[in-house]
Order: sequence, then structure tokens, then C-alpha cells
Amino acid sequence: MVRCGCAWWRQYGNFIDNVRLFTKGGSGGMGYPRLGGEGGRGGDVWVVAHKNMTLKQLKNKYPQKRFVAGVGANSRVSALKGSKGKDCEIPVPVGISITDENGKVIGELNKEEDRILVAKGGLGGKLHTNFLPLKGQKQVIHLDLKVIADVGLVGFPNAGKSSLLSRVSHAKPVIADYAFTTLRPELGKIMYSDFKQISVADLPGLIEGAHMNKGMGHKFLKHLERTRQLLFVVDISGFQLSSVTPYRTAFETIILLTKELELYKEELQTKPALLAVNKMDLPDAQVKLDELMKQLQHPADFLHLFEKSMLPEKAVKFQHIIPISAVTGEGIEELKSCVRKSLDEQDSKDNDAYHRKQLLNLQISSA
Repeated sequence: MVRCGCAWWRQYGNFIDNVRLFTKGGSGGMGYPRLGGEGGRGGDVWVVAHKNMTLKQLKNKYPQKRFVAGVGANSRVSALKGSKGKDCEIPVPVGISITDENGKVIGELNKEEDRILVAKGGLGGKLHTNFLPLKGQKQVIHLDLKVIADVGLVGFPNAGKSSLLSRVSHAKPVIADYAFTTLRPELGKIMYSDFKQISVADLPGLIEGAHMNKGMGHKFLKHLERTRQLLFVVDISGFQLSSVTPYRTAFETIILLTKELELYKEELQTKPALLAVNKMDLPDAQVKLDELMKQLQHPADFLHLFEKSMLPEKAVKFQHIIPISAVTGEGIEELKSCVRKSLDEQDSKDNDAYHRKQLLNLQISSA
């Protein structure tokens, strides 16, 4: 049973990635003191992952967002043991993290049909409750969606991430020559001739201070946690957010992006990373690329020029560095090949690790 009340949503345009819901387990059924009958337990509230579900669909289908499970059946002469109340299931997309009002993680739903109990039903009336039923558990929960993709695009605003996504996939993100065109995550798929598909997430551009939630940085950085690989996209001509903010060279943007990832969550730096140097169709791009490659190959010769607060503890090691132009298509096929190669290598390592673990378990069980 679903009853309606109030709820809170956070959305960017039509994209919703966080929901606050009220949940309540069903009350138990009345016991039957004269015959010692027990009331049925109240139904439970579950959050269940569905492959094609979105939080927007959840909002539209259940606009008030108050989920209450069914009441347990009362004990009666014809059925001394009351039946359990009907469970309530909340359909959500794969990739949901569930927390309570205090921010404590209840669980995550990473696969289709994963389910988590969020509100237990109350006990039915029985001897030790004086045959009176107990109320179900009440809990306010937060559903936080983290996009699941093979590759996450990382970059400052207007680096050309959306143009790149439209080049490598059939996605149609909004593209314009100004910062913050992308206001919500966009997903696309790279299609290969052997029918292999690799999903790519274009996230809104980060700014300096994203780890402190500037520019809603936390809302965007969190999506990188569910990606297998990071693809840094850097404008070869550098970046300047506005006339009152400092101009950053391509090398500086890489350093600052790395620092933002480190300050948000160090684990992000352990993900395999590639670098796409975009806008190679611009004048003097090759000269600037030569300088950038020199800086990346010998960073120690240049890092002393930075303020200490800008420097990450650990530099990202790029598996591949590919000069591209998302406008002309230069380097796009090489980039797609490098992305595929990197993920295939990662799959091979994961497969080897799995088989080593299975072999070790077999040896232990045989000992």
C-alpha cells in the first residue's frame, strides 16, 4: 500500500539524482487472547533496483513519496495465526545509495533485483505483547543516484566534453561556446565494429573548489565513483572561468583537476586514467601541445612554480595521452581505440585476480 505525503527532490533540468522519502512498516495485527491466537506481522518496506527505472519515473508515479506497508491480519477463530501484511516495494534505478537522515549508509543497489529492507513491519499481537500489535518502523531515507558508466569524463567547463561525447556516441548533449552548458550527467555509448559497447558519462564541468561543493561539486564528483575509468578532457589553450578568476594553462588544469579529485576522495586517483587534449584545431595548438608533453614528462621541473595548496599528493599517471579535436574529428578513432584497450586490459586483470582467488579457495578447502 502506498500513501502520499510530502517529499524533497533535487534535480538539474529534467534529471533527478536525489530523493528524500518517508517509509513506514505496517502495524501488526491484533491477537486473540481467549484462544491464544497471534496477529500477523506488519509488512516490510523494501527498496528494489530495476534496470530501466529512473528517479524521475519514481517522482511521476508516486508524486507524494510516502511509502507504508500493509497491516498484519488480526487473529480470528477461523485463522488463529494472522497473515503477514503486504510488503511495499519502492522501485529505483540501479546505482542507488541509501542513507538515513543522519547520513549513515544503509546500503547500495548495484545490480538489477538487488533489494534492501528500509522499514520493518511491527509484530502481531501475541502473549508477550498482551496480544496487542506493535507499530511498524518509521524511517526517512535518502536515495542518492550515482551514474554507472565505464568511462567518466573529467574536465573544467567548456573543455569540449559534450562535443567529445557527441563525437564518440549517439548522445545529443547541449553544446555551446560558454561554460556550464552541461547541467546534468549525460550518458552515451561507444559502439565498436565487433558490437562491443562502452558507456561514457559526461558530467557537468568542475571548478576550483569543487571538493568543497563549489559549483555543486559534490553532486557531480560522486558520479565518478561508479565509473571504471577516468578520461580527462583538457582544452589545449587553457581555461578561465571569468574575467575575475585566474587563467590556467592546460598543465595547470590537469594539476588542479587531480587535486580536486584527491580532496574529494583519494580512491578516485587509483582509477585508470586517460588524457584527451582537445581543440587541436586551434592556432598554435601543436606548439602548446609540445610544451604540455614536456611538462607531463618532467613535472618536477615545473611544479615548483605552483602554490603548495594547488599540488596533489599523488600525480595521476595517464595510460594514454591523445591529442584530439572534437570539432574536426582529429584523433577520435585513436581515442576510441585507447579507451577500448585500457578497459580490455582492466578486464583481463580483474579476470586473472578472480581465478587466482578461486584457485586459492580451492586449495584451502582441499587442505
